Amino acid sequence: MGAAPDSSVEVEGVNFLAEITSAATSKTFFLGGAGVRGIEAGNKFMAVTSIGIYLEVAAIPAMSEKWKGKSSEELGGSDEFYRDIITGPFEKLTKVTMLLPLTGQQYSEKVSQNCVAAWKAANVFTKEEETAINDFLQIFKLRNFPPGASIIFTHSTDQGSLSIEFLDAGGTPEAAKAVIENEKLMNAVLESIIGEGGVSPAVKQSLAQRISEVLRLEEDDEEEIAAVD
Repeated sequence: MGAAPDSSVEVEGVNFLAEITSAATSKTFFLGGAGVRGIEAGNKFMAVTSIGIYLEVAAIPAMSEKWKGKSSEELGGSDEFYRDIITGPFEKLTKVTMLLPLTGQQYSEKVSQNCVAAWKAANVFTKEEETAINDFLQIFKLRNFPPGASIIFTHSTDQGSLSIEFLDAGGTPEAAKAVIENEKLMNAVLESIIGEGGVSPAVKQSLAQRISEVLRLEEDDEEEIAAVD
């Protein structure tokens, strides 16, 4: 695993393991960061989901040259840093675990609204994206998510596709899986969480802290090797 972090993170009682293997690609990912997503209701913060963002090990060398030596504060204040995670040439995996009961329609409509709004603002909303969003909504239409149930998105850079699988509240994979081949949607789902104005500042902060540490350890390893040589 090299310099990848080896610690798990607990968020609102949900434990995100240090490593996870994608059922979609069989690749191993390390935990980049995790945090809560919530809403303000009556001047009170209500936690809705816990979210973990996992990265393929190839993310470390891909990001090292540009971002090593930067503090967590510097990374956390840079939209470009998060953009490099979203669009980087390595696979990502997003695990969303419910803290409150949600219907598939509630979840997918909110995600879709954020994606479409971003595409329209960038003037890149085409017929292909409309079809992808309709497919996305259809996949979730009849589903219900009790507390503890999870959605796993695998963002496959090689294929430009978004794989979707479901875990029941006990963590057991359900039979239903789906793949949407649309690179913009693949990126937009992740961007809705950690992009500019993303729904989880806590996940963004966690990513900045942990990736900063990863890159510091990577730099230390390089210096040790150079000293030996």
